[in-house]
Amino acid sequence: MTSFQSTLGEEEGIAEELAESQREISIAEFFEKNKHMLGFDSGARGLVTAVKEAVDNALDATEEAGILPDIYVEIQESGDYYRLIVEDNGPGITKEQVPKVFGKLLYGSRFHAREQSRGQQGIGISAAVLYSQLTSGTPAKITSRTKGSETAKYFELTIDTDSNEPVIQDEAETTWERSQGTRIELEMEANMRARSQLHDYVKHTAVVNPHARLELREPNDHFKFERAEGAELPAETEEIRPHPHGVELGTVIKMLNATDSHSLRGFLQEEFTRVGAKTADSILDAFRDRHYGREMSWSVATTESSRDGGGEAAGASGLRDAVTDAVSNKSGADTDAFADALSDELAEFDRVSFTDIENAVAAAADDASETTGTTFGETVRENVVDAVWAVVTANRDDDLYGFVDDATSVQKDDATVAGLARRIGEKFGDDTPRDRLVRDDLRQFVVRAAETTEDVDDATVGETSRENITDRLWEAMRRVEDDVPLAREVASDRDAARDLLDAMTTVDVIAPPTNCLAPITPDLIEAGLRKEFDADFYAAATRDADVHGGDPFVVEAGIAYGGDIPADGTVQLMRFANRVPLVYQRGACATTQTLKQIGWRNYGLDQPGGSGLPSGPCVILVHVASTNVPFTSESKDALASVPAIEDEIELAVREAARDLKSYLNKKRSMQKRREKQNVIADILPKMARKVSEMTERDDLVIEDSLARIMNNVLVESEVEDGALTVTVENHADANADLDVTAIVDAEPTDLSAGSVVEMDGEYFVTWEPTVSGGEDATLTASVPDGAECELSVDGVEAEKLTVNQ
Repeated sequence: MTSFQSTLGEEEGIAEELAESQREISIAEFFEKNKHMLGFDSGARGLVTAVKEAVDNALDATEEAGILPDIYVEIQESGDYYRLIVEDNGPGITKEQVPKVFGKLLYGSRFHAREQSRGQQGIGISAAVLYSQLTSGTPAKITSRTKGSETAKYFELTIDTDSNEPVIQDEAETTWERSQGTRIELEMEANMRARSQLHDYVKHTAVVNPHARLELREPNDHFKFERAEGAELPAETEEIRPHPHGVELGTVIKMLNATDSHSLRGFLQEEFTRVGAKTADSILDAFRDRHYGREMSWSVATTESSRDGGGEAAGASGLRDAVTDAVSNKSGADTDAFADALSDELAEFDRVSFTDIENAVAAAADDASETTGTTFGETVRENVVDAVWAVVTANRDDDLYGFVDDATSVQKDDATVAGLARRIGEKFGDDTPRDRLVRDDLRQFVVRAAETTEDVDDATVGETSRENITDRLWEAMRRVEDDVPLAREVASDRDAARDLLDAMTTVDVIAPPTNCLAPITPDLIEAGLRKEFDADFYAAATRDADVHGGDPFVVEAGIAYGGDIPADGTVQLMRFANRVPLVYQRGACATTQTLKQIGWRNYGLDQPGGSGLPSGPCVILVHVASTNVPFTSESKDALASVPAIEDEIELAVREAARDLKSYLNKKRSMQKRREKQNVIADILPKMARKVSEMTERDDLVIEDSLARIMNNVLVESEVEDGALTVTVENHADANADLDVTAIVDAEPTDLSAGSVVEMDGEYFVTWEPTVSGGEDATLTASVPDGAECELSVDGVEAEKLTVNQ
């Protein structure tokens, strides 16, 4: 069968016919047919995604306005559909902006802003509107009231997918009980099969946004998540410029084309963050190395060299002869003055490059002209430079021998070193004007010379020796001080732009400022976990900022362990990006993959098979805050595998896990101590009774003995003759910081220290003594005769404490 493609070109006008069928596709039309890419691939997931997009918008709006979020979410059954209502107490949206915000994809204020925010692309909430009209055929209903407005603005709208423009079906002024905020109502084809994911999203949102109050009302259930006590709004973020580390070549070229700066120095300082004058100069030096290369410097003998029998050294004599031959039409005295001046200039150098010789000749010519009154013009100067250069480079092998010998191991014999030096020297010459080359070319010189030496001399020149030789030669080369190209010239030269990018990435630059980010902080991570999980242990860690793609990011981790957290199965992993829970695609997320590679047994958690997520009663939280989070798709369900971010995730989680390890180790130690103490407490009374029977003495008090055996802190109280006495004996090695409370049923007086508080007819006497290891302390108070006392002691683990009262 003949394919359609095989007939192309056989008929006239086929190209024109095909061209007529081509047309531009709007972004709305694209996502109309590819709604799964935005997370609307099923009724169950579509509902969760719509809630997520609406709540994320509400959180961003309230925080940007400096308002503690109060967000209400309701899901109602509506015939064959579900109705979603989301309200917030934000600043509201102006009448002109409502249609664009909700009815136009890729419309937003944050896409170009290099600062942390939940939404960036301007797709989320308008995609929910699109999904609603596609599945139910009904418009979105939006109510918005700005602060100070007497009424609210009401819209019913849809999206024209052909043009990606909002279509207003109805518009009116209305009343609304909220003084300000936004309300959106969407009707859509959905179901509650993803109810657990919906609950996870709302609960996890409450964990990492402890400053927010969230309420979720469903057809058969109702949940409230109150804000943590004292929780404040996240720190305000500020937009920053990109960081030099991590930007891509295309981005650099685009920035070069758009900059108002003419010079590269100005471009670096004005378009990038953390680049001041000193850093810009360092980058330009590194750029010169890559763009122009460096010039090899060679040893030079001067008139200050050692003399033999009053005569000049051979090298110095050769330089003088070269100058004499190069200077024509000048008197002998004038030529000698020039040669003397040049010798003085070169005496300042141990090694010289071509540029060094140019500068030395220019300075000598000026000095000689001033002394003799004779002008040494450009032609003479060029001739002298060439002549001196020829003398200096006449025997490169001797110079290179020293470098090769220093950079190779002692096992290399002289013949091998000399052969390798000679072959490297042969690479210089006519093909390397001014002996100028970039490091990669220098490396190739060394590699080719080494390969030839191995073939011809049957000697081994390994990778380490090759790299060491390259390093030594590169260090001896002089940086070129040529003027760098203008910004517009680099923009039009891809190779030059690549050299600039390489220079930017290799120069140390201060880490980007973090005022563009609003990390949760360890205290609030712990507060969020405590608010939603009843656990025995909590830990949190926040890493310093790092850079990916020119965008700074911060990774945070939190762990909750024990308590009411289910112990069956794998740990609960909570993934977040810019405070937004990532509910779906857990297995495809870089966070999950990174945690699977950690050896969790080292931190006290079970890990069947030695890999994968650990098991146990544990919640692990990972939050990535960035000005540009790298997601795997437009649905923003999973983080892409970016090595820099994965490394920081691992470091943050390990930091929190180390605290968990210490807690579990201590817990196991306390368990062993309890078991030991229980055994002793069982045996000791029996032994005491036997001893009492055998010695016919009174029963022994075993508490003191138990405290000494276990190295415990012993606290004893006694009420006698109108005095309350509390004795603290520290049988441990470490200091004990105690909080001792005696609850007395009569008012005490004459306290030795501490304080007393009356409550409901009882008196709480509190002391806070610090008792050194092996020492004791006595706490006293006067009480009426017949008073009763009950002790309460804090500050020491129960397993290390013995109380006798």
